[in-house]
Amino acid sequence: GVLHEDLRLLLETSLPAKKKKVLLGVADAKIGAAILEELGYQCQTGGVVAEILRGIRLHFHALVKGLTAQSASKAQLGLGHSYSRAKVKFNVNRVDNMIIQSISLLDQLDKDINTFSMRVREWYGYHFPELIKIVPENSMYCRLAKFIGNRKELSEESLEGLEEIIMDAAKAQAILEASRSSMGMDISPLDLINIESFSSRVISLCEYRKGLQEYLRSKMSQVAPSLSALIGEVVGARLISHAGSLTNLAKYPASTVQILGAEKALFRALKTRGNTPKYGLIFHSTFIGRAAAKNKGRISRYLANKCTIASRIDCFSEVPTSVFGDKLREQVEERLAFYETGEPPRKNLEVMKEAMAEASEVVAEVKRKQEKKEKKRKKREKRRLEALAAAAEEAEHPGVGSHQENDVEPKKKKKKKKKEQEVESEPEENGLVEEEEEEEEEEAPPKKKRKVAVEADQEEEEEEEEGEKKKKRKKKKKARDEEDE
Repeated sequence: GVLHEDLRLLLETSLPAKKKKVLLGVADAKIGAAILEELGYQCQTGGVVAEILRGIRLHFHALVKGLTAQSASKAQLGLGHSYSRAKVKFNVNRVDNMIIQSISLLDQLDKDINTFSMRVREWYGYHFPELIKIVPENSMYCRLAKFIGNRKELSEESLEGLEEIIMDAAKAQAILEASRSSMGMDISPLDLINIESFSSRVISLCEYRKGLQEYLRSKMSQVAPSLSALIGEVVGARLISHAGSLTNLAKYPASTVQILGAEKALFRALKTRGNTPKYGLIFHSTFIGRAAAKNKGRISRYLANKCTIASRIDCFSEVPTSVFGDKLREQVEERLAFYETGEPPRKNLEVMKEAMAEASEVVAEVKRKQEKKEKKRKKREKRRLEALAAAAEEAEHPGVGSHQENDVEPKKKKKKKKKEQEVESEPEENGLVEEEEEEEEEEAPPKKKRKVAVEADQEEEEEEEEGEKKKKRKKKKKARDEEDE
């Protein structure tokens, strides 16, 4: 309902001020109502106006002098690009696209690592089948397959290396004993080389997955700290990915968030008129696993409600903090305890008041740190610019600075001598004194030179005082000598 300042200025400057009976054709009824309210001009928003505006838009290059159809199409394209860029352009640290891509890659890596590990198990199992039962974990199995190689070469000396990899002395001893009485077939060195190279690839994928999980954790703490504090980074990222963005997740009601990820089961239940699912992706959180079987549906409904609140806080807050997420997590814990023991939980209003007080302090601290960083950055930029300017001056005038420094000292000495001469020969006549004072005022030396002259005068005065003191001391000595005689 508020008229844009540019549009108001355009209308006030182009339309007559006194004649309010001007009829304007406006495509949007809301803009027409705003113009009528603000400026008092009657606006028409019928079907004819839309046709006229469409015709103006079509023949705009013919109506405006110096505008061709090609330049008009370029302007329209540029406007469309700038509008799209403005829609996409948000805070770089709070872009949820990276979370969607990283969680998708994490799920893909889990599948790939599992598939490749099974291939290593089958491949190396021909040579050492007993290792599968001792070490069921995939990445550990690949490390051991790479380390052991040919089982016949395994000895007591390799026991320390096995313990370092598996972190269990009993299992390392069991592997050593199993290698001595293994039922596996012999294997050629070429096959072992291929198995080891493939195992090293799987190990590198496992290490990359760990790094990717750390990256996902850091991005979630920047984009959705409350949601990640409440339900965990991985489950929160899956919710954002399934919804499409954090904004879409914030728009969903709690009932949708509860069954997000269980759409197939929901539609099957609706089709067969069976029981609808109680939970979707939020089943992977720890709360539903800890709840009793009869309370799983209740706690999932409560958790979905808190997830919706956390996602909305993260999406629409200027400085995202994890304070609200921690408080919401405490509420879910209290509700779990209430289902088990019957202890009544705190009211939501009290918890939110505490969270607001803590969040305001955290936000103030974050803003102070940001201001300090900005000041330091500006100082560094200023110093860098000054250094560049000085380097440019030196490049333009090489050796000027050193000559100027050398020339300063002799000038000061000359000025000192001139001042001393002026002090010694003070003219007695008033006219001459006044003329000299006027000349000194016209040719006033700089501040630094004045200071030098003043210091010289002070030194002379001190020398005269010392001479008078010496004369007085001599007179006193003479008087004492005369009294002694």
